[in-house]
Amino acid sequence: VQLQASGGGLAQAGGSLRLSCADSRSSVRYNRMGWYRQAPGKERELVATISEGGNMMYADSVKGRFTISRDNAKNTVYLQMNSLKPEDTAVYYCYALRWGRSTPSWGQGTLVTVSS
Repeated sequence: VQLQASGGGLAQAGGSLRLSCADSRSSVRYNRMGWYRQAPGKERELVATISEGGNMMYADSVKGRFTISRDNAKNTVYLQMNSLKPEDTAVYYCYALRWGRSTPSWGQGTLVTVSS
């Protein structure tokens, strides 16, 4: 697995968690990195993305609560999740798209559970 995700777990509503996803290969450059999530019985949905230059996009459901960032030198993308809600419960998958490619790489998924 090229992308290693970490940071999931259990949080109470209103709490915070921080996810990380890293590719340890320094020779790789990624155009865009980000996070999707999939809740039980639902389709995978985009949560947030960030370009190499720092342009960010968020799903409406997480705007103002989640912050995506990246460290290009470390090939790492982060997702700071604040004011968590039970509906944020899902498996979160990081992805990374290399320059010149159309198919992204995926992390293994990390479970986030938010209790009410």
